[in-house]
Amino acid sequence: MTDDQLSEAAAAAPVTDPTVVALEQELAAEGVLVGIVMGSQSDMETMQKAAKELTDRGIANEINVMSAHRDPDKVAAYAKSARSRGLKVIIAGAGLSAALPGVVAAHTDLPVIGVPLTSGMTVAGGLDALLSVAQMPPGVPVACVGVDNPKNAAALAARILAA
Repeated sequence: MTDDQLSEAAAAAPVTDPTVVALEQELAAEGVLVGIVMGSQSDMETMQKAAKELTDRGIANEINVMSAHRDPDKVAAYAKSARSRGLKVIIAGAGLSAALPGVVAAHTDLPVIGVPLTSGMTVAGGLDALLSVAQMPPGVPVACVGVDNPKNAAALAARILAA
């Protein structure tokens, strides 16, 4: 099966996983096109810049905290339900090992934009997150913007939506 055929099958397949269905109901919002997720509440101030940029451009968005490490089932359910809830792009911000963008991309065929974030818990100053987001394995594409630059992620999401 080609990637296009897999994408069409995934989009057409009804979602029956109870975790996914529950999350769809919890997050259902009219007209939201871009989902913004981050691994920790401490990233909220930085990632809200993406929400502001999208809102300023008239693009409806949602913002959520979910950790690829602490709550992997929630992340998977979010990504799996994204298309059926009307999302077109997901922006995922993460520091340290920056697993969140890749985990999201592994569970959806939507475009995922990774925002590597700095962290006070690393000696690499954000380089570790940058390399983690930029170096995804084959078959798990994630766009990567600069470290601590969610505004560029929002600008890229706007361009994707306009394409």
